[in-house]
Amino acid sequence: MIDDLFNPQSIAIIGASRDEEKIGNVILKNLIASGYPGKVYPVNPSTPEILGIKCYHSIVEIKAPLTLAIIVLPARMVPESVDNCIKSGVRFIIIISGGFSETGPAGNVLSDEIYSLISKSNTRLIGPNTVGLYLPYSKVNTTLTSYERVSFPPPGNIGFISQSGALGLLTMDAISEYGIGISAFVNLGNRLDLDEADFLDFFESDINTRSVAMYMESVRGGREFYERIRKFNRKKPLVILKAGRTEQSARAASLHTGAMATNDSIFDGMLSQAGSARAYDETELMDYAKVLAYSKQMHGNRIAILTTAGGVGVISTDYVSDTQYIKPLQMASLSDETKRGIRKVIVPYGSAQNPIDLTADGSVDDYDRVLQILDGDPGVDGVLVYALPQTPKMGMGIVDVVEKHMESGKPMIVGVLGYKIAKQLLCEFEKRKIPAFPSVSRSVKSLRALYTYSVSRGEIQ
Repeated sequence: MIDDLFNPQSIAIIGASRDEEKIGNVILKNLIASGYPGKVYPVNPSTPEILGIKCYHSIVEIKAPLTLAIIVLPARMVPESVDNCIKSGVRFIIIISGGFSETGPAGNVLSDEIYSLISKSNTRLIGPNTVGLYLPYSKVNTTLTSYERVSFPPPGNIGFISQSGALGLLTMDAISEYGIGISAFVNLGNRLDLDEADFLDFFESDINTRSVAMYMESVRGGREFYERIRKFNRKKPLVILKAGRTEQSARAASLHTGAMATNDSIFDGMLSQAGSARAYDETELMDYAKVLAYSKQMHGNRIAILTTAGGVGVISTDYVSDTQYIKPLQMASLSDETKRGIRKVIVPYGSAQNPIDLTADGSVDDYDRVLQILDGDPGVDGVLVYALPQTPKMGMGIVDVVEKHMESGKPMIVGVLGYKIAKQLLCEFEKRKIPAFPSVSRSVKSLRALYTYSVSRGEIQ
């Protein structure tokens, strides 16, 4: 079990540095800045202290129990350091250093030496060639990028596994702008020991994780991988972004991590059968993970659209009605009773047809009343609500209205378009764990991902 890795009681940094441009300095500062409550042991034979913390000449000098050691040394020095960690009883090692299987034959020799040591021990390893971990619940940040350069997400409910460190960091930076939280981030690096299956095991039982987003460039053990993600999807949603879909990108992926890519059509079929949602860029990856973490399952594909902007409704109808998908959505046919009820709410020049247009005169109370009507229509399986803050009667109260109907009514996605006030509104929806998105396409794609996952879970009758 690797549970203790996600709540380490003590951390050693082998290769800690006084030089602010060195990774060993950045990691130490990150642990301090994150508020890590455990004991930190910098290891550097050339200095007595760094940032006021006592340094040790070697890890073997540290007599206290060590949960985790982070190695930031030249590749040639790493095998000896790993050996010392094992002898010192370190439970987990993260090798930040590159220069291993991703570099060719010489790197493979070093990797084999490290693997030989690890395989004969009780110590587990992440990497090499990794940026490490970000664990907001445990206040642990072992990544190699400082808080001055990257915004890190708050605690949340999305587990994040990535074979690319840079993609992981830039994705976390992007979602932090809207306050989207994660339960943990793990960069696998070269996967010499621990791999995605080990971390899926952890996230499957982790109480803070509702869904997992995973970026991959290659797959190990096709059948075993399929069985593992199929098992995971029975309990929690798994969204996968896999690069290497073309011959050229597959070649680039092998140069990046030293691993062989997988035939994309086979992989696509595997994901479909296993019930995982597939994303095609980092934005979709987090959008789908968010909607699957926050939303109840859908029982059909019939969608009602509620907006105060006719043009937004028309564009959304195009997206919803797109039939190129194996499991398409469709516009709901509202019952006569539903349309009569809506006409009593909206202004005469609004539309009670689907998409429902409240016009710019639509108020928060109008949204509440129309959503109540839609809740009672058995021909509606999900609702796409556009909360457009540019209209004069729209206010922050829309968040309360949507929250109320999400709890008692049908599955719901919110679109919040624009920027000036929209960003504030999006952040407020995020605080309430309401799936809200800043564009028409992202809103509808996320709704489709929710429907597709619901089908895979057998929720659709």
